Amino acid sequence: MAAYNPAEELVQVVDRDNRETGAVPRRVMRQQRLVHRASYILVFNRAGELFVQKRTMTKDVYPGYWDVAAGGVVLAGESYEAAAARELAEELGVRDARLRHLFDHYHEDRDNRVWGRVFTCEHEGPFTLQAEEVEEGRFMGLDAVRTLSRSQPVTPDGLEILERMAPPAE
Repeated sequence: MAAYNPAEELVQVVDRDNRETGAVPRRVMRQQRLVHRASYILVFNRAGELFVQKRTMTKDVYPGYWDVAAGGVVLAGESYEAAAARELAEELGVRDARLRHLFDHYHEDRDNRVWGRVFTCEHEGPFTLQAEEVEEGRFMGLDAVRTLSRSQPVTPDGLEILERMAPPAE
């Protein structure tokens, strides 16, 4: 049996209006910078702190960046909700969290064009971090995440979501 290769996963491709247009391997989606779907799960503890995770250097987009959300691409034929549950289980080992949909969000930069569905959940941990994707993680207050983003790279789509969800105090 061949080894699992994430670059060959079939991902759902959509247009700028989030209408499905087909499915292609992840590597093709990245090479051609195609618009695709992703799930984002913001994990908070009871104290209101957000679990942030550092992406491994082997990630195909934003390697080594801090990320405010667990999540990932929606596979062909998969719903946002199913992708969110799958990604939360894979990345953090969380299988029992109740996901709450917040909003849908479009992000575009030179590396990424994505329609994301943003969810939130509460979980105290402990987490089982997926070694292939997550180098480390910790709970932080939202102001601390913003401070971190001034000195270390944080995923730009995640920062947009964070600002949309909780704008900084004036």
